Amino acid sequence: MIGIDKGITRFATLSDGRFIAPLNRFKKHEVRLARYQRAMSRKQKFSKNWIKAKAKITALHSRIGNVRQDFMHKTTTALSKNHAMIVVEDLKVTNMSASAKGTLAEPSRKVAQKSGLNKAVLDQGWGMFDEFLDYKLQWNGGELLEVPPHHTSQTSPACGHVSADNRQTQAKFECVECGYSNNADVVGAINVLNKGRKKLEGQDTVDGSTGCESIAQLVCVSTGGCSATKKPRRAAPVRGRVNDAVMSSATETRRGGKSKPSLTASP
Repeated sequence: MIGIDKGITRFATLSDGRFIAPLNRFKKHEVRLARYQRAMSRKQKFSKNWIKAKAKITALHSRIGNVRQDFMHKTTTALSKNHAMIVVEDLKVTNMSASAKGTLAEPSRKVAQKSGLNKAVLDQGWGMFDEFLDYKLQWNGGELLEVPPHHTSQTSPACGHVSADNRQTQAKFECVECGYSNNADVVGAINVLNKGRKKLEGQDTVDGSTGCESIAQLVCVSTGGCSATKKPRRAAPVRGRVNDAVMSSATETRRGGKSKPSLTASP
């Protein structure tokens, strides 16, 4: 059982200290995409040159999506094969990426910074990550648990003290009560794991008499003593060719000519 903290600086941080670097595929092609869009805006609409310019934009969007999907498949496959139960944050990406422009009567502040953060959040593909991880864990007899993300980066795993002052910087966590210190993302992953264990304890108490349709499903699968198991969802068919050659060098290792996302130990 392991907990995962999702972020932007680190795509996924595991509660054992390892992390997966982000792909950021849209960010790497953002300048080129803007250039293509400006070129298309100068063409007469529906002319041959306009259609050619639009086709270049469509191809670039497709390339970004294919590489992101390839990264998600390789990452979730590795995680689902090595862990029977994974706990993740139930992040509301729609709320996190909402516009901060405000209105004419009440204009917002730091709109440009929020816009950049929104693009970074959407570039990660957290929803796709959770979806892929869910059905792959079910196929392997495992389970994905989702827990509320509140205060996961502000709670000390050692003493349970909750305070915004505990997270001194983006990467540094130090409890003001007990002095516990660690990387902030690792602390978040540990707290996600602890919330998952508490959720399991609560569900085991409620569903303990049934044995087959509760979180104890994992025990039933491993012992072969139960038959009522959750039917795994089938993955949506992958359309389009995945371009493996453009995988980020920061998130892959070469083995036999094939690229795989790499887990890095936290410093």
